[in-house]
Amino acid sequence: MINIKRTDSLDKDFQNLVKELDNDLMIRDGEEHLFYNQFNKIDSIKNAVVAYEEGQAIGCGAIREFSEGAMEVKRMYVLPSKREQGVAAAILKELETWARELNYKSCVLETGKKQPEAIAFYKKNNYKVIPSFGQYLNVDNSVCFEKELPG
Repeated sequence: MINIKRTDSLDKDFQNLVKELDNDLMIRDGEEHLFYNQFNKIDSIKNAVVAYEEGQAIGCGAIREFSEGAMEVKRMYVLPSKREQGVAAAILKELETWARELNYKSCVLETGKKQPEAIAFYKKNNYKVIPSFGQYLNVDNSVCFEKELPG
């Protein structure tokens, strides 16, 4: 059974999972990794979650304010051995629930074209492709999404 803990960026399990995520992205993104990495600092994230199975941290995610009505989903990661088991969906659902509790109306996010499984995952979870935003404008590798949260 998967248990999800709400926490923040000071959580050691969250920090360790983010290190694994960054190692994976460094390989996938190659030279572009430095560009993306500057927008993925975790030192002041107030809303993070860690998924556990039998006491082992197996996945994480976070949200941070994007605009007055929207939260941005950040740092989604599941250990490779635990993928395709519903862990990411459980993490995303918890983040969306938390965003709604904080009175946000939607979630936005960015992922890269070199992460086709992430793109498929967000589409499966009712995220719609939107024009690139903020620092991702004119970045060919970026795909941005948004999902309206039910009231």
